[in-house]
Amino acid sequence: MRLLADENCPRPLVVRLREHGHDVSWVREVMPGAPDEQVATRAGDENRVLLTFDKDFGEIAYRAGVAAPSGIILLRISAHGPEAVASVVVAALEAHPGWEGAFSVVEDSRVRRRLLP
Repeated sequence: MRLLADENCPRPLVVRLREHGHDVSWVREVMPGAPDEQVATRAGDENRVLLTFDKDFGEIAYRAGVAAPSGIILLRISAHGPEAVASVVVAALEAHPGWEGAFSVVEDSRVRRRLLP
């Protein structure tokens, strides 16, 4: 899957996703400090699903009129430590296909999904 990991995603998550064959671009590497609107636009321009801990992207996608990414995955994980977060996210991505075109929330034990406008 083509992903754009927001700046708030920990390095172990990005590394683990890449090890599992995902094409991950990371905001910390390609556009550090960029405003959320630019991050969302880049995800859309590059046809990447945005992976983030930032709830503001829901507002951006639904109300602000910014070019929507190919999908948004909001992480609401209580696991302690970046390695534990990486395990939860990798397992969720492998267990639930169809992330493109949706606003998804990944929690510790469930995934919720709603289509983007």
